[in-house]
Amino acid sequence: MSALSEKRRSLRELPKAHLHLHFTGSMRHSTVIDLALEHGVWLPDALTQQWPPTLSTTDEKGWFRFQRLYDIARSVMCTESAVRRLLFEAAEDEAAEGSRWLEIQVDPSGYAAWFGGMTSFTELVLDAAREATAITGVEVAVVIAANRTRHPLEARALARLAAQYAGRGVVGFGLSNDERRGDARDFARAFAIANRAGLVSTPHGGELCGAASVALCLDELGADRIGHGVRSIEDRRLVDRLAESGVTLEVCPGSNVSLGVYARPDDVPLRQLFEAGIPIALGADDPLLFGDRLVTQYAIARDVHAFSDVDLAELARMSVRGSAAPDSLRRKLLDEIDTWLATPPPPTA
Repeated sequence: MSALSEKRRSLRELPKAHLHLHFTGSMRHSTVIDLALEHGVWLPDALTQQWPPTLSTTDEKGWFRFQRLYDIARSVMCTESAVRRLLFEAAEDEAAEGSRWLEIQVDPSGYAAWFGGMTSFTELVLDAAREATAITGVEVAVVIAANRTRHPLEARALARLAAQYAGRGVVGFGLSNDERRGDARDFARAFAIANRAGLVSTPHGGELCGAASVALCLDELGADRIGHGVRSIEDRRLVDRLAESGVTLEVCPGSNVSLGVYARPDDVPLRQLFEAGIPIALGADDPLLFGDRLVTQYAIARDVHAFSDVDLAELARMSVRGSAAPDSLRRKLLDEIDTWLATPPPPTA
């Protein structure tokens, strides 16, 4: 029986972890409108009447437009109340979608000017994350990420900041932005700092650039997970290496299409990567700019790539195993996933 014809369990009720969600990009569209009005921030049509925007980052001009929209949206995150609202709403949205563990990625240097420095901003984010966890029941952890278009010395400062809060809410260190700019090798010393602190290494790679970008993340940055990594499929030896090593790919099918990495959802090599034995954690990336959240990524797997409920349960398990969640929570979530799969789907109408 195919995934399209079988009785379906609710994807919202499937317990899961969310490992690829950016801070400003997690914001609700209604919230960016509210905060822009509150703070007198002008928003372009792409964030108002024409939302979600039409994007393509296959060339430098397209990436610049994407980054400009992100930067405009970020400018509404200029008060403590805005930061707390964002973290609470992100956790609330995760709870509604069955996510029980969220790792939200943020570059404190982009917000530091409003909050008296990177350290004070990080402490605010961590406090807001704890507050959101207490209210929603979703465990919210933080991945501090460097910007690969900035100087590697800044990345080292961020790695030291992340290390300072390791075990106190910060669980990982990442590297984001346009991977066509900034050689991964230049950031090796920053990742060495984070690795010594026991943080998960989760740089972006294999999205706008090919399989060689992923290999650099593995060889130079000690990657435990790869943000995106879909273009690993272009190198069979790399595919085998990823499967053997158990490195998790944070695959974001919706954003892959929105940004022009692939033309259509069925072009995303989700099924090929899964069948090759590579651990996959589905992610929403930047719902504010792409319009879709986590459950939609699972729906793409089901409706476009013919993933059965058995397959979807395994995707959810992979997200939990690839996370930095405590062992006790991992065991609990894995048991709940088994329960989801063992419970018969509702009868069709």
